[in-house]
Parts: sequence; structure tokens; C-alpha cells
Amino acid sequence: MSFTPIGTIRTDATEADIRTEKAGVEGVLEILEEFLPALDGIDGFSHLFVISHLDQLRPDQTGPMQVKPRRLTRRGFSLEDLPLLGVFALDSPTRPNPIGLTLVRVLGREGPRLSVRGLDVFDGTPILDIKGYQPDYRTPDYSVPDWYERLADETGHI
Repeated sequence: MSFTPIGTIRTDATEADIRTEKAGVEGVLEILEEFLPALDGIDGFSHLFVISHLDQLRPDQTGPMQVKPRRLTRRGFSLEDLPLLGVFALDSPTRPNPIGLTLVRVLGREGPRLSVRGLDVFDGTPILDIKGYQPDYRTPDYSVPDWYERLADETGHI
């Protein structure tokens, strides 16, 4: 399998901002010139899914099948209180394959540069694909596991 990056994510946010999930991280999706025709029709979408190659992961973050949601220690949980969970149940960067999926809000566009808010990846991250968010992706009828409800904050996020 091989992939060709279509662009690069640019942000002034520090690695600490990204790691601590600072809300509203802004940046730019810089699309390579050869992929400009693929942006036709993208104007008007309020949100985009960005699929990226998590090229800056540590070696120990690629491959494990189970992890503890460690970021919850910042909210007062101890590691002993946290369950060991499969990575498919989490949005942890630890994955079998270093692929990221982020939903961002579009702030504007200037040619090949899409200004966005909601980034959770580092500056320089390669972009593999972009997809416009469509209303039929939303579901009003969903459920989450008990462990998720126990660990979620007041906004419903873990």
C-alpha cells in the first residue's frame, strides 16, 4: 500500500497545545498545486474531514492494540482508575496504522490554502485526503459504552 500526500497541515500551535487538546487550534491546510482541481466545489462546506498521516508518532505509539486513555489523568483520574481499552474504542493517536481523522471547521479559503479550526495534529503533518462534511453523516440515535459515560466530562467527551 502506498499513499501520496495531497498537502501539509500548518499551525502555529505548539506540541503542548495539541497534546493538551487546547480547544480551537487553528491552522491551514496547504494543498499541493497538482491537487487544486480536487478543491473545485469545496467552497461553502462549513466542516471538512481531514485524513492525515501521523508521521510524528513515537515508535511505541504504532502497533499497540490496547491503551489507557491517559489524557484523563489531566482531569484528576489516576492511571489505576482508567480501564485498558482497545484503540478502536478511542481517538488516541496510538493506532495499528498511523492514520488520523479530524473534523475541522472551515474559516476561509485562499486558493490552495484552507484556514481551519479544530486541528489535533502537529505542524507539518501530511494530508492524505479531505472530505466535505454532509448532513447525512449525522445520526440522532447513538449510544456509548458504560465506561465512556463514567469517564466523560460535562460536554460528553473523554
